[in-house]
Amino acid sequence: MEKQPQVQHQNIMKGILWATLASAFWGISGTILQFVSQNASIPASWFLSVRTLFSGIILLFISAVLYRGKIFGVFRDVHSILLIFGYAIFGLGANLLSFYVSVQTGNAASATILQYLAPLFILLGGFIFKHKIPNKVDVLVFVIALVGVILSITKGDISQLSIPPVSLFWGIISGITAACYVVIPRPLMEKNSPLTVLGWGTLIAGFFFNLHQPVWENVPHLTTGSVIGIAAIVIFGTVLPFACLLYSMHFASSEDVSLVDAVQPVMTFILSIVFLHTKISFMEIVGSALVIIAIYILQYYRRKSDQVARKME
Repeated sequence: MEKQPQVQHQNIMKGILWATLASAFWGISGTILQFVSQNASIPASWFLSVRTLFSGIILLFISAVLYRGKIFGVFRDVHSILLIFGYAIFGLGANLLSFYVSVQTGNAASATILQYLAPLFILLGGFIFKHKIPNKVDVLVFVIALVGVILSITKGDISQLSIPPVSLFWGIISGITAACYVVIPRPLMEKNSPLTVLGWGTLIAGFFFNLHQPVWENVPHLTTGSVIGIAAIVIFGTVLPFACLLYSMHFASSEDVSLVDAVQPVMTFILSIVFLHTKISFMEIVGSALVIIAIYILQYYRRKSDQVARKME
């Protein structure tokens, strides 16, 4: 009996380790994305057609193998169909597009921090659409994050921006669409595997991207580096991190693994400085740290509230 708590602790740590690896993969893919979008000059429309089409095929193939072909549950009724298409277009597709443009016109570090604000946009959405009154913790988190973002995008000098306004705009859009990415598919994931939902969402997004820009038309000049970069984004930005995240759930709860979400922006910052020679000031680091702390406080508070609610049921 004495060994049971120790085994449980080891399992939780193993789950957190796999979740950390997933966040690290996403951080790596963000840095590679900056290389592809800027140094390799790959147009957003063609890149997104390639990324979503091949990622969707790979994810659905893996899902079909794991769940013995039972991958069509997302189309069981009209409501589910509307959700999967809404997720594909307004969540996943819109998020990939806005994040890519934000990185291409600015840098991966700033774009990642702005996208990391998704939990705050979920909070704001609840206030606007469901009239949920924010409590003191929510207000505190919002203020801390706002100060952090201002420091990040101005380097402490509010008279100028450290990134172009267009990058800031698309970065904010990426944060909003990341919130949609989380909220829209929740009902689907209650009855379907998250891997299956992601696979169909990615493939459907790929279908619409290819309607606009087929992968076989207007193919940009591709070097060996750009081909490797695109392949790496498909693998490190979609397949591997999600596989690691799903595997981590076998050992730890979603509340536990969410503790390491901050690894992604930190990894992107480090790799951007080392490999892309992105110049980041001390005030940008302070601002980004404030954003990460704010989101962590929000997630911690939500976890505690959910635990109390479950105990009272």
